[in-house]
This record gives sequence, C-alpha cells and structure tokens, in this order.
Amino acid sequence: MRPPGEARLALLKAAVELTTAARSPTMRELAARACVGQEAAMHLVRNMKRAGLLVVKRTRRVDYRNRPVAEYAPAEPVQQPEASELGRVLATWMR
Repeated sequence: MRPPGEARLALLKAAVELTTAARSPTMRELAARACVGQEAAMHLVRNMKRAGLLVVKRTRRVDYRNRPVAEYAPAEPVQQPEASELGRVLATWMR
C-alpha cells in the first residue's frame, strides 16, 4: 500500500500523463494508471478537486455506468503577477 502523499502524487502524475486535448481520464482510469485502489482514488480525487489540483473538463458516457462520468484534468497553474507590474500599479495609484 502507498503512503498517503505518494498516492496523491501518483494520481496527479497519472492525470498529467493521460490528459489530451480530445480526452481526459475518468476516476477509474486514474486509479488504474496510478495503481491506487478505486475507493481510495474516489476520496483522493474528490479532495484534489476541492483543493483545486484537478478540474472536471467534461463528461463522457461509459458502458459500465448508466450516467455520464466526469473526465478530470490537472488545473491550469495560476500566473503570479511580476514585481514590475505590481510596482507600476502602486506608482499609478500613488499619483
């Protein structure tokens, strides 16, 4: 069994590897690629989605479930403003 932090990293790595422009992995596909149990993956993916590490890109119909399942992808990194931009804003504000 994997340590808790390692399972989360393995799921995130699997999401990065399996995500393409046309298709993203489902929770079951993430669990299989990361070698994590499905129940553990279900809880971890839910927590990772809440933390903002994963986002639901779209839904897909699968043969093992009546309802569409979510496709997960890594969240886009948020760009931090550069220090020069902040200085320019502050200088404009001080005028």
